[in-house]
Amino acid sequence: MAKKETTDHSDLIESCLGAFIRSGTLDLSLDQLASAVGISKRMLVHYFGGREAIEERAMTLLENRLRAQFAPESFPAGIAAQTVLNALWDRTTNPESKGVLLLVMDLSRRAWNGSPRAKSFYREQQRLWVELLLRYLPNKDAVEEVLQSFQGAVLAYLITGNPEPGRRMLNRLCTRLETRRKSAKETKQHRIG
Repeated sequence: MAKKETTDHSDLIESCLGAFIRSGTLDLSLDQLASAVGISKRMLVHYFGGREAIEERAMTLLENRLRAQFAPESFPAGIAAQTVLNALWDRTTNPESKGVLLLVMDLSRRAWNGSPRAKSFYREQQRLWVELLLRYLPNKDAVEEVLQSFQGAVLAYLITGNPEPGRRMLNRLCTRLETRRKSAKETKQHRIG
């Protein structure tokens, strides 16, 4: 009995996303993409209607994967912010994540150039990170400081290939934030007492 063809072509989009990740960019020609996924260019266009639809579906799949990987529920409640940041740093700088990082940077470049879809992708990623970090950091200012520092460390990691300076910086930042938190708590207790 022949296997029934699915109309959503999930496996094919998985393959397309894999090709984009391996290349670190969405800027593959349809010929390159077709070759990478083992299908003809004509069939890619037939199944998806064109390049924009393929990119849209691949970005949506990437968003869903990142959402699952960095979901607040994937970390236990009550652990230290430094533990969470170290786990996030390990996931981000894992050698297998390099293509994803490069693809996210490519989407950031597209956002800078005015792509509404890439801007939407970037905003959603920022929102997810803020949602996660607010569970472990005292306020939005601390979250913004950590997020901006993390993003800078990722850029330095992509350039140098060395994750350790970023890890050390994030650990120092966590220590400073914890010191500030304790100091604010002591000041509040002193005012009350």
